[in-house]
Amino acid sequence: MAAPMEVAVCTDSAAQLWSCVVWELHSGANLLTYRGGQAGPRGLALLNGEYLLAAQLGKNYICAWELQRKDQLQQKIMCPGPVTCLTTSPNGLYVLAGISENIYLWEVSTGNLLVILSRHYQDVSCLQFTGDSSHFISGGKDCLVLAWSLCSVLQADPSRTPPRHVWSRHTLPITDLHCGFGGPLARVATASLDQTVKLWEVSSGELLLSVLFDVGILAVTMDLAEHYMFCGGSDGSIFQVDLCTWPGQREKSFQPEQEHGKVFRGHRNQVTCLSVSTDGSVLLSGSHDETVRLWDVQSQQCLRTVTLKGPVTNACIMLAPVSMLSSDFRPGLPLPHFNKHLLGAEHGDEPHRGGLMLRLGLHQQGSEPSYLERVEQLQAVMSSTLEKNVLGGQDQLRIRVTELEDEVRNLRKINRDLFDFSTRIITHPTK
Repeated sequence: MAAPMEVAVCTDSAAQLWSCVVWELHSGANLLTYRGGQAGPRGLALLNGEYLLAAQLGKNYICAWELQRKDQLQQKIMCPGPVTCLTTSPNGLYVLAGISENIYLWEVSTGNLLVILSRHYQDVSCLQFTGDSSHFISGGKDCLVLAWSLCSVLQADPSRTPPRHVWSRHTLPITDLHCGFGGPLARVATASLDQTVKLWEVSSGELLLSVLFDVGILAVTMDLAEHYMFCGGSDGSIFQVDLCTWPGQREKSFQPEQEHGKVFRGHRNQVTCLSVSTDGSVLLSGSHDETVRLWDVQSQQCLRTVTLKGPVTNACIMLAPVSMLSSDFRPGLPLPHFNKHLLGAEHGDEPHRGGLMLRLGLHQQGSEPSYLERVEQLQAVMSSTLEKNVLGGQDQLRIRVTELEDEVRNLRKINRDLFDFSTRIITHPTK
């Protein structure tokens, strides 16, 4: 069976010929182009292997295309304000967007706006889910990185839901983040204009590593095995950090003159996005010098340069979904209308009839109790039922207690006999 095809998906801020281009990673052949707007930085996402979403630069809507119907814009998802970043959950159930300092969470099956999180103090600059969709990470211009549990966000009142972790060790705005594999055990790399890249552990919230560079860092990624971390600088350089050769060091300064063979040079302006191929052999980079470059990781040599019409806003490597390569493929379900307001809020969107609605808790702004309240009610019912059963069956309880006491006495006797036997064998060994 042939190996899955890897493709590069790129956007620029000019969008003169197209909004997004897809080309085969190793041959450079142009496969698909999508038209209909200008995608902003950190604003490109693949939804469930069927739709391509792009947050429009400086505008208050998200463009959505079916992967095969590339020339026809399927829908515009209207938002309350300009979208600063966008991501989707790997399981295809949720869409997450940063709008000003707020985080908006939509349910894909219904289009309902489930939660609005307001824990950042300035614009949200980057968002990403963990690989199992159980957590998501947000970074903002307020220098904060927040780790959220999706389950907690959905089941509790969002106005009182704290993030699982608040990472505040950066001193300037967050520019990019990358979440590795492992779900709740994953490691997260964060980049900042404070010239540092930091590596965190989601499970404990601990800072594992901090690397200081000579320039501000605007992009960060890791290979799948997490042996290397690649950091894109404001001067056009790309730094390769070996994560396996620093025993016990929490903080380190990256010295380019001493790290021979670990700097990729070729871009003439700041590097804005980075992505690594599945096997870790190829690195893709996008820059404000209007080029996308493909690099060989082992030799740090540039394999291919693709020139676009404007500064590159997104460039990523992904395995091509079946729907991208099959001309007759159609999505399993149509994309619903996405609401701009929380369900049940005043002056919200009109409810759509005829659909199935699943209430997940207080985030729906309804009168139904949350899961936590239901658990407490169920526990109270079970306790009262157990108490009634115990009080109504005293005779059976006494009989059972007697049986258990007899069994304990027998076990004690067996244990004492075994101890005596072992003592005799040790003290009087056979000759």
